[in-house]
Amino acid sequence: MTTGAFVRQQSQFRDRPEGGPERHHLYVALACPWSQRAAIVRAVTGLEIGISYAHPFRDERGWAFGGGRFTDEINGFEFLQQAYDASDPSFEGRVSVPVLWDKQEGRIVNDESADIVVIFDEWTNAGLYPEAKRAEIDELNGWIYDEFQNGVYRAGFSRSQAAYDEAFRGVFSALDRMEAILADRVYLAGDEITLADWRLLPTLLRFDAVYHTHFRCNGRRLIEYPNLLRYTRALYSQPRVAETFALDEIKEHYYTTHDELNPKRIIPAGPLDLGFV
Repeated sequence: MTTGAFVRQQSQFRDRPEGGPERHHLYVALACPWSQRAAIVRAVTGLEIGISYAHPFRDERGWAFGGGRFTDEINGFEFLQQAYDASDPSFEGRVSVPVLWDKQEGRIVNDESADIVVIFDEWTNAGLYPEAKRAEIDELNGWIYDEFQNGVYRAGFSRSQAAYDEAFRGVFSALDRMEAILADRVYLAGDEITLADWRLLPTLLRFDAVYHTHFRCNGRRLIEYPNLLRYTRALYSQPRVAETFALDEIKEHYYTTHDELNPKRIIPAGPLDLGFV
């Protein structure tokens, strides 16, 4: 591994749920791309499952429910850490979102977004992960996550020039590769939307507003990729998707939470044109 490289913590809870959606509750923060994945699939499939939204600002105490829109009406948690403590008192890792909570057992079932979107697809029979295309979808998910979605974080949180340069190359190699795929396809796996598309979209929506500047991924902007921009517009315009995109919360989260990158916590006003809204 390159010296100074950012290493993401692995999800700690990876169980399959018992029972259906009525037994469960979803905790998300719309500022977080992994959370937005789950919120999008919940929205587009029409899944009837309760949801609680964490505040976009996260300090050393982690994701919080400070009242108003950001209230946990199921358990009355003030911090999502309480859900982790209730599920595993020995847990010492970083509290993450999304979280799928079992109301009957009072514990976290799963905190891995890749699992949760598959669970939601299965609960609704939405067909976003068709058997015939699973190998292709899994392959797309693999390199897109490694090079692009996690790549922007590896660039932003690099602790050496070599680690940053490696991550930067991966991000723009992936963007070029996706642009080429979308020259001949409407969506990543063909003419129909799949989980691969809903997994990718949150990173594209954040790219120009956050990752380009805050994470130093300033090679090109999304609006400079005509196929990717067309694709992003097409997905964003699907019913109920826009309601999962909270740009103000996204910008507040990134620009006020990472003091090592933005110690003055000044939130940039731009970009003035995102190209998809």
